[in-house]
Amino acid sequence: MSLSIRNQLRGTVTSVTSGEAMATVRVRLDGGEDITAAVTADSVRELGIAEGSAVRALVKSTEVAVATGPVEGVSIRNQIPGKIMAIAMGVAMASLRLEVEGGELTAAITKEAVDELGLFVGSSVIALIKSTEVALATD
Repeated sequence: MSLSIRNQLRGTVTSVTSGEAMATVRVRLDGGEDITAAVTADSVRELGIAEGSAVRALVKSTEVAVATGPVEGVSIRNQIPGKIMAIAMGVAMASLRLEVEGGELTAAITKEAVDELGLFVGSSVIALIKSTEVALATD
């Protein structure tokens, strides 16, 4: 299956905490970082997701925010350090290609944010991703 979602990071499930309707799934990415996905309990059952399962964490580029350093006091569970490898600037929006341990992420943010944060190729950043915006696929 081909997908338009650019951000597809491979990893292994390290834990599953399932409730009546939703579950949190912790994944150790191949690069060593951890990411948390909040998915339906039905999805966990239907996909056979369990500790040790190989999965891909899928995130749309529009759901990746960027900070210039670690962020405290925020509910966003996933904070992945990286470095900007490329910036494609448009009139209103920009696409950032980030190198992270074990892969790449693409973030679509406003041109204003790029300017205000002083981002440039080579900048160290933190990719911020809400756990509810992480989908999981099994291979």
